[in-house]
Amino acid sequence: MKYNVLNRQVHYWASAIVAIPLLIIAVTGTILQLKKHSAWVQPPEKRGSTKTPTVELSGILEALKKDPSLKVEHWGHVKRIDVRPDRGVAKAWLHTDYEAQVDLGTAEIMQVMYRRSDWLESIHDGSIFGDTVKLGVFFPTAIGLVLLWLGGIWMFLWPYIGKARMKKRKARAAEAA
Repeated sequence: MKYNVLNRQVHYWASAIVAIPLLIIAVTGTILQLKKHSAWVQPPEKRGSTKTPTVELSGILEALKKDPSLKVEHWGHVKRIDVRPDRGVAKAWLHTDYEAQVDLGTAEIMQVMYRRSDWLESIHDGSIFGDTVKLGVFFPTAIGLVLLWLGGIWMFLWPYIGKARMKKRKARAAEAA
């Protein structure tokens, strides 16, 4: 079987196999590209009152406990904290997928919003479906996409390669004559 025929068959079947996971990756990736520009995906970052933090981690926890809507009682309710001293803010991500931004100068909560970027990222990389799907579907999809890209580049270049070969043949034939 010639390489070009095989390449087209692989391209045909691989594209059908990776279509659904690739659609999920493309849609979530497109949404994630806008996360800094869309409050629906990720809350906008507020600026704190100081660039020299005076609040310690325990002060951030106390501020979170004071807001009854957050239902934070201990560190176990906090998924992670992103401290931005140059902006005077600490962003606390809770296990409820809410983000609370705390002023590092006053320990006041400046904003509480739902954060969708984390679960969008887990859909994007397939981890929301578990390691079996992540490594058994999304990872092979990524490899398939690279192979499709290589095959597509080959299909794009092949006519130019063929034309260059024809020119060389014609030039040799003209020299021989």
